[in-house]
Amino acid sequence: MKTRGEIYSKEAADILRNITTYHYMRHDQLLRLYPGKEEKIDNLLSFFLRQGRIFRDEHSGLYHDGTEAHADKEMLAALWVLTDFIDRVDYHSSTDFPVKLIFIADGELYEVIYVETGGEALIEHAVAKQPDDAEKRIVIVESAEQIGKLNIPDVTAYCTVDMNTGAVQYYKQE
Repeated sequence: MKTRGEIYSKEAADILRNITTYHYMRHDQLLRLYPGKEEKIDNLLSFFLRQGRIFRDEHSGLYHDGTEAHADKEMLAALWVLTDFIDRVDYHSSTDFPVKLIFIADGELYEVIYVETGGEALIEHAVAKQPDDAEKRIVIVESAEQIGKLNIPDVTAYCTVDMNTGAVQYYKQE
């Protein structure tokens, strides 16, 4: 018979890693990272809250590690993209600007980049300064109208994210 620690150990370590890596996460994002394990994840979140290992913002409902002053909306959007691919993801992590997060799915490296309205030139410049080692890029835009203003190499798809539902709408640049 397995002990409680053996039953929960992988998910427990993963939840702590995810919250400390991304700093703020929505409850539904955490659940979507572990499909079919919702009850187990809820139990672990409650346990970690009681222990003081993670925190929950009363106003936003976001889980966090207590290290950042406020939630990063760009990272929250990138996490929704990650949840779309989670059944194929082998690894994921945050990374340096201009990329919000990276993940490996089906043996390919993806970079997720967020472009706020009016920030197109800044992101293009920052991407141009990066080493050209990206296999695939997914670029989150705040509106589909931004896509025509962007010239970023190796883009697999552009997308918009509904921050309330987590729905991701993908677009191809023509």
